[in-house]
Amino acid sequence: MRRAAFLGAGALLALAAVAVTSADDAVAADADGVPVPARPMPAFLGKGLWRVFTALAPRTRLDVHDVGGRDRRVLWPPNWWVCTQYPDEGAALDGRTTVVIGVVKRGEACPPRVRSARR
Repeated sequence: MRRAAFLGAGALLALAAVAVTSADDAVAADADGVPVPARPMPAFLGKGLWRVFTALAPRTRLDVHDVGGRDRRVLWPPNWWVCTQYPDEGAALDGRTTVVIGVVKRGEACPPRVRSARR
């Protein structure tokens, strides 16, 4: 029991460290100070949640929630996979965009109401 609580707290701290957010993200610039165009939103549907954390810039604002109807907390990202994403694939991420990801636990199916939902 004690070990499970320790692992849960460690996972939460690791998740918090990866998902650092900021309300005043600056526009990216190259070495000469020239602004770099916004990156396109990757396709995450059907992929593991850990891929979201590793693919997005560290300062991207991220909102992850359980769409399985149980309102569970996401404490260990490798155990979840993506059912919904906002913005859609290809949309420009400019540093002020909040990315919203709907997930279910691995082995569960995405609910039909969210599978076809578009924001």
